[in-house]
Amino acid sequence: MVGTDEGTTFSIGEVAASVEMSVHALRFYEREGLLVGPIERTTGGRRRYTQVDVDWLQICTRLRESGMPLAELKRFAALVRQGPGNEPERLALLDAQRHRVDQQIHALEQARKVIEWKTDVYRRHVHDGNAAGLWDPTSGRTTEPRSPDTIR
Repeated sequence: MVGTDEGTTFSIGEVAASVEMSVHALRFYEREGLLVGPIERTTGGRRRYTQVDVDWLQICTRLRESGMPLAELKRFAALVRQGPGNEPERLALLDAQRHRVDQQIHALEQARKVIEWKTDVYRRHVHDGNAAGLWDPTSGRTTEPRSPDTIR
């Protein structure tokens, strides 16, 4: 859903589908002050969103998916609403979030290494047709080889 006409507006259902968010979540974002502009309404009171609103919501959803705390997202939205002049503050928020994402990526890479190592061990045992080296719950011992770079 990309409007080419600046005057094009979208219903709450269209926007929710476009940004992969429920209508309930979209209303929550509006109540919490996460949008950068007021949402227009028809004479019947129905919300009408612009392409700018949709683009902003896509940014918001990606920031939330990356783990940005709601309070920081609110702060970021407030800074954007204020307009030019506070770019250093916006940058600081985004840099902090990028740092958190980098830490998450590193942790996930470490977890993946452990999973790969462990699946290789079990594949070897399955291939060889034996359970040698598997953990014995009765003794609490294992003879599995330790992975030097992932197990400390």
